[in-house]
Amino acid sequence: MNLIHTTLKWLFKYRLNEIENFKKNPVEAQEEVLQKIISTAENTEWGKKYKYNSISNISQFQKNVPISSYEEIFPFISRMMEGEANILWPGVISWFAKSSGTTNARSKFIPVSKESLEDCHFKAGKDELILYIKNNPKTKIFDGKSLFVGGSFNQIKNNPDIFCGDVSAVMMKNLPLWGEYLRTPSLKTALLADYEEKIERLAEESSKENVVSIAGVPTWMILLIKKVVEKKDAKNIFEVWPNLEVFFHGAVSFVPYEKVFKELLPSTKMRYMEAYNASEGFFAVQDDLSRKGEMLLLPDCGIFYEFISMSEFNSKNPKVLTMGQVEIGKNYAIIISSNAGLWRYLIGDTISFTTLFPHRIKITGRTKHFINAFGEEVIVNNTDTAITEACVLTNSLISEYTVAPIFMKNGKSGAHEWIIEFEKKPRSVKKFINILDASLRKINSDYDAKRFKDIALGLPIVNVVPKGTFYKWMKLRQKLGGQNKVPRLSNTREYVDEILKLIE
Repeated sequence: MNLIHTTLKWLFKYRLNEIENFKKNPVEAQEEVLQKIISTAENTEWGKKYKYNSISNISQFQKNVPISSYEEIFPFISRMMEGEANILWPGVISWFAKSSGTTNARSKFIPVSKESLEDCHFKAGKDELILYIKNNPKTKIFDGKSLFVGGSFNQIKNNPDIFCGDVSAVMMKNLPLWGEYLRTPSLKTALLADYEEKIERLAEESSKENVVSIAGVPTWMILLIKKVVEKKDAKNIFEVWPNLEVFFHGAVSFVPYEKVFKELLPSTKMRYMEAYNASEGFFAVQDDLSRKGEMLLLPDCGIFYEFISMSEFNSKNPKVLTMGQVEIGKNYAIIISSNAGLWRYLIGDTISFTTLFPHRIKITGRTKHFINAFGEEVIVNNTDTAITEACVLTNSLISEYTVAPIFMKNGKSGAHEWIIEFEKKPRSVKKFINILDASLRKINSDYDAKRFKDIALGLPIVNVVPKGTFYKWMKLRQKLGGQNKVPRLSNTREYVDEILKLIE
């Protein structure tokens, strides 16, 4: 193990120099990425359609190629899933990442090329390790095993050579040898489709290993840690994994979960590192562990980025910006062009920049996950911040939450209806609600204006549900495990009404 540690550290030094360079010169890195993916795809059906062989700069690219939603690009992806070659990207694509489907009733299938695996997902994954080592030079992360809670995959119907599944499963199935050597559990267990069986077997296998790092979505990691502690009849997880030192997390904001994990993992030596690894690509990673929620955007990992200010998002001709044109603090929708054949594709996430040169971002929500029923423009970043403050000031912990509007009726003002599952309930739910409301009013001026004298919005309504409610709901929706996460906000009542019906 020490030999692996030493060798990898030596190999990582070269990449660290590249990271320091693109921190200073992200625009140049982005220009190189764009030219590379355009030239690679110029003989594909898409490349010929939009005259990629005539594109020599960013403005030509933006002029030639339209911005696409998933619905617009799906006919091309569908043909690729049937085995057709040279459609959006050269050759036949054998792997497709199945999205969590939180924005649509049906799942989305995202092409994953060999290039995107090597030059995006794995390259960025190595960057995560490099930056962790830089922050923690005395780490012993390679002296034990890394535990990853991921998803599963299966063959495409009528095409045994093409597969789809959670991006985590796609990555695990294609891991390089050194990565496979350092991980646990067995691949067979890691890729089980039945999530309840998977948790049992994950806990059984991993409890016998020297686990030094854990990685995955916070929700599912909490379940696994509790299961391991239960199986070993331990006081806490450090009795089972005494050398555990870091949790690599992503997919959802860690803000509401931070206090839960600090109680679950009672050690001042425990570290937390965030990554932004989506089905469409591995976009960003935390480079400074003191900057909570802030991640370094990776401009040289096969993705070309564009941004639309959310203030212009619904206009006919919104201004589209590149990394060299963005501003700190504004809320942007992300557009990507990738080395898997996604071209000017709206991925549905929103971010804001916290620093420039280096370009660090915070995930603020989803283009379809917001509440604006009364002009309040509440986003996930707002509710995560508010519920965290309410928990801190009432000494409570949450497991999950979701929010939807209650629309005006019979002359009464509207409201926001919250469904909250507590890990530890507040002594006074009324006090919790008042703090929650006050925090939202403090951080969102539009919400504050609509709350004035309860004219448009009344005090939030909070439904406290029994433990396990969200798990049951996700199970009913066939959304257990992997990249699946609870949708925080919705401008409709679909999710809230389903959960309320479940607990009746």
